[in-house]
Amino acid sequence: MTKHPQSLKLVNCSVDMRAGAHLAARNAGRNSSMQLTRAADYALRAMIHLASLPAAERALLPQMARAIGAPESFLSKVLQSLCRAGLAASHRGQSGGFEILPAGRTATVAAVILSIEGPIALNVCIDPELSCSRKSFCPAHPVWVAAQRAMLAVLNAKTIAGLAAIPPAKRCGLSGQ
Repeated sequence: MTKHPQSLKLVNCSVDMRAGAHLAARNAGRNSSMQLTRAADYALRAMIHLASLPAAERALLPQMARAIGAPESFLSKVLQSLCRAGLAASHRGQSGGFEILPAGRTATVAAVILSIEGPIALNVCIDPELSCSRKSFCPAHPVWVAAQRAMLAVLNAKTIAGLAAIPPAKRCGLSGQ
């Protein structure tokens, strides 16, 4: 199975078994290959952090980087993407910093990921921009479609404002809520 670097996209329903064994050996001890990039994770953390601040309060990059556990230089690039997407704003000067915009407060987890990663697709065969020649006879295709729907339902069910409203002590173990 081939993997796009640091993305949620997995490709090709058919896999050469030797290539699969090679990848399994190479990835031994690592997390699942179906995971968010660090950029998407930091974007989500940053948005929740900004949404948890009092109204009209801005966060400076160094303090936000420490608060969410992200390297400043990388977080700066992530925040630029969030600003371009209209979810956050950057202000210069003595009262500068980053603030969440109304669209950022109402954004879903999926929207934040989309602003950083682009379209979310578990497998290339369900990417609407591509055509899978195996779709009509591949027994795995309906599984990918169902998994994609379930994942997007979860990611679209939570907003940034909703996540920021959860008290910090109760933020762990959100599964099932």
